Amino acid sequence: MQRAYLSKLLELAENNADVLHLVADSGTGFDEMFKHSFPGQMINFGIAEEHMVAASAGLATAGKIPFVYTAGAFLAYRSLEFIRNDICFQNLNVKIVGMGSGLAWCSLGPTHHTTEDIAVLRAIPNLMILSPATPVQVSQCVELAYRHTGPVYIRIGMNNEKEFFAGSHDLPASGQNVLRGGGNIVILSTGNILENVLSAADELEKDNLLASVINIVRIKPFDETALFQEIMSADYVVTVEEHNICGGLGSIAAEALASSGMGKKLIRIGLNDIFAEGYGNSQEIVRAQNGLDAAAIAETIRRRLRE
Repeated sequence: MQRAYLSKLLELAENNADVLHLVADSGTGFDEMFKHSFPGQMINFGIAEEHMVAASAGLATAGKIPFVYTAGAFLAYRSLEFIRNDICFQNLNVKIVGMGSGLAWCSLGPTHHTTEDIAVLRAIPNLMILSPATPVQVSQCVELAYRHTGPVYIRIGMNNEKEFFAGSHDLPASGQNVLRGGGNIVILSTGNILENVLSAADELEKDNLLASVINIVRIKPFDETALFQEIMSADYVVTVEEHNICGGLGSIAAEALASSGMGKKLIRIGLNDIFAEGYGNSQEIVRAQNGLDAAAIAETIRRRLRE
């Protein structure tokens, strides 16, 4: 996903000198490539994320289009006040890109996990929130953010995520991709846990449990009408997220269903008001430790259906 992000940003920077790449010692080879190609369009602030966010607001007032890029936890939490007051309160044209969504920083533990960012940031007015699942969607989200006038937050993975969409695929206007339809169970997924969700749906099908899968890319503004059309004939709605279910996709779905009066049964799968447990040298290991691998997702759905 990082490669997709910086490749798209290079393309935008080549066509528009106002596009800036702001980093906080992220230190990837792609950053060096960007610096080599466009030295006047990249600023490294070092380990000073709050200052980087504050500076991006000033650059935006001068007509620049800053893309602020570093670890998601250091943006969503450490820089929260600056995002709220300096950028969103003034509705400035700043794009905030948090790398390492969910449990991606698997070997560094909860201090680096980005598992509350949706909950924290969706309460802030004027901020669009995008949560792509694959590299192709990352590129689409960067393009969407560039064309949108106003603040945008994009949360991306960093561990060679599997691709499920062709390069010609366009993000629907609703911000929701229906990957599978026709099931009486509808699973809503956001972010790069999509691969596990699709595998879980395969496991359920072995038990004659048919599950539709909808990939939610645009978290805010959330298209409730599009969702209602897809879940009309379903008995159960399931949300799966590599995020705390408090304030995340599970809460968004609960709010939407409560206001709709549709009476659908909701199953929320994610971190249940806890910090993630364990460490590992792969994201999948930490997912398994927290009941978010494909087998655990499928088993949780089976168990809840029996209750």
